[in-house]
Amino acid sequence: MITKEKVLDAQNSWGAGVVKIGSLKESRSECENFAKDFLDSHYAFETAPVLFKPTKCAVEQFRPTKAEAQSYFIAGDDRACHEDNGFAIAPWTNVRFENAGIILEESRAIAMGNYFFTTVDGVEVKVEYTFGYQLINNELKIDLHHSSFPYNPTPVV
Repeated sequence: MITKEKVLDAQNSWGAGVVKIGSLKESRSECENFAKDFLDSHYAFETAPVLFKPTKCAVEQFRPTKAEAQSYFIAGDDRACHEDNGFAIAPWTNVRFENAGIILEESRAIAMGNYFFTTVDGVEVKVEYTFGYQLINNELKIDLHHSSFPYNPTPVV
C-alpha cells in the first residue's frame, strides 16, 4: 500500500528537482542532463503512458512524451514545442505543496491541491495541480500531471 508519507516525499523531491533545474540554467549541458534524470526519476515515461498537461501551455496543451515534457521544463533551441520558455529555468527558489486531498491505493495514488512556486524576489505563484502516481519498482512515478492557474473571472476576449 502506498502511504501518505511516500506521496509527500515524492512531492518534496519533485519540488526540489524543479528548483535544481533552475539553478543549473547557466550551464546548459548540466541543466539538460539533470532534467533528463529528473524526468526519469519522477515520471513514468519509460514504463507507462503519461498524461501531462502543464501550466503554461496554450497551443500544445498536452505533452504525452518525455521530449515534450523536457521541452516544457527547460525549452532550448531544440525544444519539442515551440511555445515553451522553460518553466523550471525561471528560476524558482522553492516549491511547496498544499494538498486538498490524497487518494491512496495499493499501487496508485492521486493528489490534488495547490502548489506554490517562489520567485527569486520572494513572490509565491499559486498553481492548482492534480498528480497521479503509480508504484513502479517501489518508487512513485507520475503518470498524470495536470496543473493550471486558478480561475480568473476576468472575461476572455
